[in-house]
Amino acid sequence: MKTFLTLTSFSPIQKLFSLSQESGRNAAKYFINTYPKYFQKDYAQPHIPCLMPETLEAQIEEASEAALIERIRMRKVKAAVDLYDQLLQAGTSVSLDVTNQLLDLICFCGDHDPTQENVPEQRNEETAKKGRASKASGLLKATWKENNNAGRIFALLSEPNTHSYSALIRGMVKYGAYSKAFSTYTDLLNNRLKADVHTFNALIIAAPEVKEKYNEKWELIVDLLKQMAEQKVKPNLLTLNAVLKALRRCGTLGKSQAFPVISEMKALSIDPSLASYNHLLAIFYKTGAPIQGQTDILQEVMNEVSGKSFTCLDTKDMEQAYRVHELLGVGENWRLLGNDFQQSIYYARFFSLLCMMENIDVMLKWYRDLVPSVYYPSSNVMRDLLQALDTDNRLDLIPQIWKDIKQLGHANRQNLVEELLTLMAREKHNQEVQESFAECALDIKKIYDTGDRGKVLLSWTAGSLIDLISVLLAAHRRQDAWEMLKLFKTHNRVPSEELLNKFLTCVKEAGEVNQAVELVQISAGFCLPETPKLIQRVQQEFELTDLRDLKPSSAHHLCSLLTACSSPLKQH
Repeated sequence: MKTFLTLTSFSPIQKLFSLSQESGRNAAKYFINTYPKYFQKDYAQPHIPCLMPETLEAQIEEASEAALIERIRMRKVKAAVDLYDQLLQAGTSVSLDVTNQLLDLICFCGDHDPTQENVPEQRNEETAKKGRASKASGLLKATWKENNNAGRIFALLSEPNTHSYSALIRGMVKYGAYSKAFSTYTDLLNNRLKADVHTFNALIIAAPEVKEKYNEKWELIVDLLKQMAEQKVKPNLLTLNAVLKALRRCGTLGKSQAFPVISEMKALSIDPSLASYNHLLAIFYKTGAPIQGQTDILQEVMNEVSGKSFTCLDTKDMEQAYRVHELLGVGENWRLLGNDFQQSIYYARFFSLLCMMENIDVMLKWYRDLVPSVYYPSSNVMRDLLQALDTDNRLDLIPQIWKDIKQLGHANRQNLVEELLTLMAREKHNQEVQESFAECALDIKKIYDTGDRGKVLLSWTAGSLIDLISVLLAAHRRQDAWEMLKLFKTHNRVPSEELLNKFLTCVKEAGEVNQAVELVQISAGFCLPETPKLIQRVQQEFELTDLRDLKPSSAHHLCSLLTACSSPLKQH
């Protein structure tokens, strides 16, 4: 119910505004991406980088391995292949690790650049629900071509390793070259190498495609499993699902072998996933076939899954999630999402899985496509997004995410705001990032002070005050931090020893001896045990000439504190 209230708290006008704003952004992006030559000259004064078109071109121009790595990470297949050839022609060797990364890219993308998003979408009701589900269909129709770049580059390797063979074999299986995949696997064995689990999983999926009779298909699968054992390769959940998927192509033989396979995998501590049970049901229930006499299998599966929770998050199968999302783009399958509440659950699970499994660039691309035109994320999903930024070391994007949090109506979520502050305060960044963090922190302070109609939205905790002040100090906003320090007393909160020492360091850098004494006085006012240490620091780190510059009131306070703390000081 709490989630439902969050999702339905937006007024129709607020939602219409967000959708209109998103539509405007999409239109602007379309013109910028379609006609970039008209946007190359920057007439804006002052120059505002965030309002300019994104730079999607490679930054390293010279031919080097670093430039090749950059193009691989940008998924520029053609540019990466051309640069690889250029390096070899110039007599520059490319490491095996980087070459394997290039093979991974080519075999995944199918020897061509991924589809670019230059065409704007009409966000009507149907296409909004479909999202961007149909994009993967183009890749699935592609085939493995003779003498493609992957095969050519692989042939240039003097000593390919297991990774090299694995990339090639998985690419062949993905794009339908099943016989070539097994031939390449034979070459791997002839070179006295061992395959990895990913290679075996791909070959198991390909097994039904290279044999005609059901028993031959199954015998080849069993042989692959035996070879896994001989090479001491431990199967995983994807191995189980690959076997079950292959058994769907084995007719009645699949029905007799499905449950023994599941039992064998359970003995290896591999429990079936929701995808496993989906394959199992597909083995026993064919589309359009009568189901009389087979309901016992459905009942057995239901008994097995009853009381268990299966989500894409648990299986962490991103490929399966993309397949499900693609399915929504077929016909009117989007109607299967149900009402608005059920749709929000689906997109929450899908987006949380993206945050967990995808790299930050892919995740942010989906985020910009779905939010807010299709999906209004909850505060918990926004926390997943913050954790994804943390994992990929992209905390510099937090100020932009904070703007989204406010627009989505989550600025009053105490846990979300405090986690955001903690991430900004945890470590130091370059000065530009620290400045943006400081502006973001001051904006957050306004939320704590008063909300709409003077209503207080959030309550200050010691942690939130400490984090916010730390952010300001890191950006050299000492005066703003000093004003924030006074809030500890106002809200009956106690500052930490680390914060006071950090503050004293900033005061020392500014040479403000009077403020240093006031800081010691604040510490003494809270009866903090580290007050004597702060006094010692003031005496040791500020020169005598600085102490002579003390205001009379500050000098009086310092003398009083020295007298009061004389015993503790002697102990130190």
